[in-house]
Amino acid sequence: MIGFAGVTKRYAGGPGQPPSIAVDELTLDCPAGRITVLVGPSGCGKTTTLRMVNRMIEPTSGTITLDGRDTATLDPAQLRRGIGYVIQHAGLFPHRTVLDNVATVPRLLGWDRRRARARAAELLDLVGLDPTLATRYPAQLSGGQQQRVGVARALAADPPVMLMDEPFSAVDPIVREQLQDEFLRLQRELGKTILFVTHDIDEAITLGDQVAVLRVGGRLAQVDTPARLLADPVDDFVADFVGRDRGYRALGFRAAPDLPIQPEPTVPLGATAAEARAATTDRWLLVVDEAGAPVGWVEPDRLHAPIAATDLHRGGTVARLRGSLRAVLDAALSAPSGRGVLAHPDGRLAGTIHAEQVLAALRTDRSGPS
Repeated sequence: MIGFAGVTKRYAGGPGQPPSIAVDELTLDCPAGRITVLVGPSGCGKTTTLRMVNRMIEPTSGTITLDGRDTATLDPAQLRRGIGYVIQHAGLFPHRTVLDNVATVPRLLGWDRRRARARAAELLDLVGLDPTLATRYPAQLSGGQQQRVGVARALAADPPVMLMDEPFSAVDPIVREQLQDEFLRLQRELGKTILFVTHDIDEAITLGDQVAVLRVGGRLAQVDTPARLLADPVDDFVADFVGRDRGYRALGFRAAPDLPIQPEPTVPLGATAAEARAATTDRWLLVVDEAGAPVGWVEPDRLHAPIAATDLHRGGTVARLRGSLRAVLDAALSAPSGRGVLAHPDGRLAGTIHAEQVLAALRTDRSGPS
């Protein structure tokens, strides 16, 4: 566990200026094996708080502990080698290959070259990188690939604690979502104690087991589970920071009840225009792949050749059966047909549902049995 007890960081002011406070009397526990996310506006002390854990910044007062040990009593170099650290843009060594970047900390800990490289190769696979990238240099990788290497390097010596400072903020939204999913998968497998900094409340809610909202000046405003934070902000500052659509986002933490799912006519990719028109009288028709997974919608009356990937309308999202209410409602609202697509865990189509039916189920779920 990472513990903060009355931690303050104060910087001396310039000539004639008063001192400035970056972090003010922070008391916070980050549970072992869980992700604690620090979030807040610019100037709230998120990164300062993170960097005080590995003593890259020394606190002015207060105590920071790792599993009950006061970090002020530990050798800074040894402390840092036992903590994984991931930053924006990955912070990779440009003159070292991917494999040697990941092997950096094990080598510093005295591992021989063969063992360190073997561990690095394992981790590249663990974070979903092609082994052929091992001999490349950081400049030859995409932003998302570089961030995966950064995560692998932080995991190389199997540290119990990881510090992550906006690690996914420098990539585009699609890659960012993929990295978040991969990160959560890794955490389910590894169970690290993670302190994660972000300025994005959606990312905080997606990733955090608990979310700590900081005010400008480094004061803790609220620490809670994501669901509790959305449902019950402690004051106007937290409510405004979390956002006005928090009621909708809170549906992401509520499992969908039994829903009146309807069967949906489908045709396979490659079906002829005549087959598509024969399958439905509706304006929109759902297309599935050879495994029965939905891939998009088409308008049969506009087809003049067998259905190709370029004919697909991919705007609608797909929700998992028994997934969250938010995902199901979003699927219904985003579908061009007005029918939300639901899939089994293996990806096969389960059926469709209208937004009105999702809202009716939500009303019933809230009111309880009559």
